[in-house]
Amino acid sequence: MAVNHKLKSELLSMAAEDQRVLQELSDSGELGVAEYHPRMKTLHQKNSARIREIINHHGWPGISLVGKQGSEAAWLIVQHAILDGGLMEECLTLLKAATAQGEAEGWCVAYLEDRLLTMSGKPQIYGTQHDIDKNGIAYPLPINDPAKVDMLRKELGLEPLVEATQRIQERHNTAIANRTSKA
Repeated sequence: MAVNHKLKSELLSMAAEDQRVLQELSDSGELGVAEYHPRMKTLHQKNSARIREIINHHGWPGISLVGKQGSEAAWLIVQHAILDGGLMEECLTLLKAATAQGEAEGWCVAYLEDRLLTMSGKPQIYGTQHDIDKNGIAYPLPINDPAKVDMLRKELGLEPLVEATQRIQERHNTAIANRTSKA
């Protein structure tokens, strides 16, 4: 199967816009002020509707269809489809099958599965979902089996949990510093 460059380009564009708006809101200090920033919500709703159309037509946009970057862009769009849990659950099933066939990266499954678990108030498996406490300290949301988390992460090509938490902390600190310097 030849790569569908038009679809790949569309997915990359959707994901880039998601990240651009997220960064813009973070840099301006607007992110986290509202429960769900209206600009982010509108974009996520638009992207959710479009990714659903793509999946209904093509199935999961795997590596052979849209390349590695395109497939990861599809994952990001679904990862942020938090207003459509049904879509996220459907995509988790598709993503697991795609991963088993070498059509998607295992870490994408980890992030999506953890997102769905934490959204439903359950402990996560891989420790991909974090929050920031009132003192500005990053911490992983509850984990089902903390003793096994690093082994599970390693199997999917993820860094140890402590390194992931440190990376998230550094990103948070940079965002705070950027906001402070612009004030």
